[in-house]
Amino acid sequence: MPGEQGTGLTTMMENKINLQENAQSSSKKKLGGAHTTIIGGRAGKKLVKLVSQHPEVKKVIPSVISVKGTAGGNLTGKVLRADTRGNLRLLLSEGRSIQEIRLVTTVGTAKEGDRIMNELNEILKAAL
Repeated sequence: MPGEQGTGLTTMMENKINLQENAQSSSKKKLGGAHTTIIGGRAGKKLVKLVSQHPEVKKVIPSVISVKGTAGGNLTGKVLRADTRGNLRLLLSEGRSIQEIRLVTTVGTAKEGDRIMNELNEILKAAL
């Protein structure tokens, strides 16, 4: 019997490791575009990874990093309204830097995009 428990625990650990590897590789596969830098260092990458793990987010495309007028501030993230095809924009802000990240979704309407926007904003709120 003790051998059976060990085998069961080993299988559970292998499944957990495989799940983590799949989540990491699927996040990397979803990242695309000409710009690969994400503001906020590890925290910014963590937010983008959280968003990319949503099952209806197909592609994450970082955009140009801009500078805004006011200085200071922590990393913040907010998903903005959907376009007519249901695609979204993630706005990351840290200090004076601001970056828009486009989120290509699998949905086809603005209404479904708004639903995903609300779900992602709740995820971001919990993470920040």
